[in-house]
Amino acid sequence: MIDVACALEYFHHGCSLPVIHCDVKPSNVFLDEDMVAHLSDFGIAKLLDEDEGDLYTKTLGTFGYIASEYGLDGLVSTKCDVYSYRIMLLETFSRGKPNEFEGDLSLKQWVSYSLPDAVMDVVDANLVTQMGSRLQMELDVVASIMKVALDCCDEYPERRTNMKDVVGMRQKIKIQLLAC
Repeated sequence: MIDVACALEYFHHGCSLPVIHCDVKPSNVFLDEDMVAHLSDFGIAKLLDEDEGDLYTKTLGTFGYIASEYGLDGLVSTKCDVYSYRIMLLETFSRGKPNEFEGDLSLKQWVSYSLPDAVMDVVDANLVTQMGSRLQMELDVVASIMKVALDCCDEYPERRTNMKDVVGMRQKIKIQLLAC
């Protein structure tokens, strides 16, 4: 997930014109032989002009991964990719799918209601490897990852974390995880 965050950071902040992927989801991420993740399928990607913060489009990404402003109004910005990354991050660490919930409950709400006290209720059990006292350290790291994901998902785009900050937070969490 750090590799994907780094790719999005580059496309949003490292290119001469920001590139918005518009369809960040697990099936558009591939792992190479060294387990390095690569973002793929730029078929509906958009370029922002230097003076634009967002633009309108009639082309939609995948339901469940798109931000409300994109799905409802066709308004895309780098913050739409941040939102999609968040959904993918929550999905990766919980094994929950964005479209599996009924009624008003969403993947975001399900995870949010479980943090910080009931992390074990939402985390993919295959990711928890420690036992005993080290288990709590590992669960604290997973809770930190979920917190980063929730920070990316505010319904208001201007309140969402940008990918530079996400990469920084993820690097700190990686150091915590290696210490477990």
